[in-house]
Amino acid sequence: MAKNYADIAKAVLKHVGGETNVTHLEHCSTRLRFSIVDPEKIDKDALKATSGVMGVVGSGSQCQVVIGNDVIEVYDELIRLGTFQGDGKTQVSSGEKKKPGATILDFIVGIFQPLVPAIAGAGILKALLSLLTLTGVMAADSPWYRVLFQAADSALYFLPILVAVTMATKLNINRLVAVAAAGALILPGMNALMAEGISLWGIEVTNISYSYQVFPTILSVGFLYFVEKYVTKFSPKPIRVFFVPLICFAVVIPVTLLILGPVGYTVGQWLTAVILFLYGRLGWIAVALLAAILPFMIATGMHKAFVPYAVSSITEMGSELLYMPASLAHNISESGACFAVALRSKDPDTRSTAVSAGISALFGITEPALYGVTLQNKRALSGVVIGSFVSGLAVGLAGLKAFVAMGPGLAGMAMFVDPENSRNILWSFVGFGVALFVSFLATLVLYRDSRLTAATSDGQRDDASGELPQKEHPAKSGGSILSPLKGKLIPLEDVSDEVFSAGILGGGMAVIPEKGELYAPADATIETVFDSKHAISMACENGAELLVHVGLDTVKLEGKHFEPQVKNGDKVKAGQLIMKFDLEALKNEGYDTVTPVILTNSDDFKIDKAPEGMVQHGDTIIGFARKEEDHELS
Repeated sequence: MAKNYADIAKAVLKHVGGETNVTHLEHCSTRLRFSIVDPEKIDKDALKATSGVMGVVGSGSQCQVVIGNDVIEVYDELIRLGTFQGDGKTQVSSGEKKKPGATILDFIVGIFQPLVPAIAGAGILKALLSLLTLTGVMAADSPWYRVLFQAADSALYFLPILVAVTMATKLNINRLVAVAAAGALILPGMNALMAEGISLWGIEVTNISYSYQVFPTILSVGFLYFVEKYVTKFSPKPIRVFFVPLICFAVVIPVTLLILGPVGYTVGQWLTAVILFLYGRLGWIAVALLAAILPFMIATGMHKAFVPYAVSSITEMGSELLYMPASLAHNISESGACFAVALRSKDPDTRSTAVSAGISALFGITEPALYGVTLQNKRALSGVVIGSFVSGLAVGLAGLKAFVAMGPGLAGMAMFVDPENSRNILWSFVGFGVALFVSFLATLVLYRDSRLTAATSDGQRDDASGELPQKEHPAKSGGSILSPLKGKLIPLEDVSDEVFSAGILGGGMAVIPEKGELYAPADATIETVFDSKHAISMACENGAELLVHVGLDTVKLEGKHFEPQVKNGDKVKAGQLIMKFDLEALKNEGYDTVTPVILTNSDDFKIDKAPEGMVQHGDTIIGFARKEEDHELS
């Protein structure tokens, strides 16, 4: 069924607080990125529940809504809905103090994220040119090679200019003045002056080549921000149009040449030195460890902190040997895990999502895989971590180097072309293959699938232990379900959780327990004892697929007060003790102990239910038969 992008856009806009709550909207390959006026107006729960939304990340004034491969279509619909100017100011609500870490990360992302397309495009062009010369297709002294190489080099050579644009935009200062100030540092005439040796106020200007540099411009434009604001405040309005830029040029450029430029240059060198030191100490294991934790870093947005290092390393040393190789291992592992999920799953929607996300990850776009598949299933995520770690070991041992700052994937493998070492690109494909194979195999072994998962009382599904296996039970087509507890039997409709009461997971009954002992309601095979221990699913020999969920919202206890007496794969007889739980402790901690007994494949059956009232464990509470048959409760 085709997606209605207009409806998705309307719902997203509503739940981020409406048009007036958005000061800026942009998108990347998978996410809508909102700058927000009042974060308290965002309804994250409603956003996450919106059809077409894979996840929501960000904090403070930044909100990122993960859409996946349909992001452009949804973005286009949003643009039709509004102008997104807000009141021109992004605020933090009075009740919330923005954390320094979140502020710094937001600032870094705002500066470096817009640079990636230009840097990646230029870098891949350079890599392809190197590949063409290595294979003899193009001569290094040919006119085409020389022109295209200079074209590709421009994005890195003029990196100070690009940084000036993004930072001035982020700080909301005059972008053209910022560009001119940064451009002064790379003027041929300025470079000649520094090479000759020149002093200002008796201080010698350090001879530094500022092309390809990032941090000197960041410090320079940061200083420009304060100078511009101060001068604007005191400048007479009739002459402000030229007087403010005049003072900015006269103050900022000399201070940058004497102080800020050398400091920024040193910061870049130190950053690279620190990473190299860690790499030297930990060696190849550093790549494996980083690859293994990247899924969790990406989920929280913390991976963006590596972007300045990667850009700095490539511009300083010409290559990068930690973050990009680790990203290759992770990205392709996401793809392998998704393909395994698609193969194992019997649910058409899950298979479709997994195939699409796997293809995207294969080309370096991991958000659809991460938010749409692997983060939602612990077993699939474990497959990603295993594949990432093993592949990270392989590329780390090989000393793989990247020469372009971009998300590694099939389309960008040229980023690993090294004109001086032809084996580098070969090792990148080895890492690619290892990640794809190991993650696929690990997920194929670990993953379990079903149409349902256990649910918490707020209607969210508990995927803590992965999804349950969906199986056929043709042996019998009807029978009885016994009460697993001693207590009061009530209709499922009376359970104060819409997921259960509305029959979203299936039909059934519920018991308010009087004793903390749970017994098997039929002869069955235990399919899953959830990691949080509060729920057990089983496949009964009479054809029923059952989920017994002890209490509401008890997933939050993470296993506390629960003692399962069975494990996955155990065969049990009706009336066998399968769980002990501390009933009084659950009550004392404020949990509703009502226990739904759900026939998850109830659509296949005609169900007869016992009347509410007191029951002993072993009493019949549900009778069922195939819809074409008749069966009465006895």
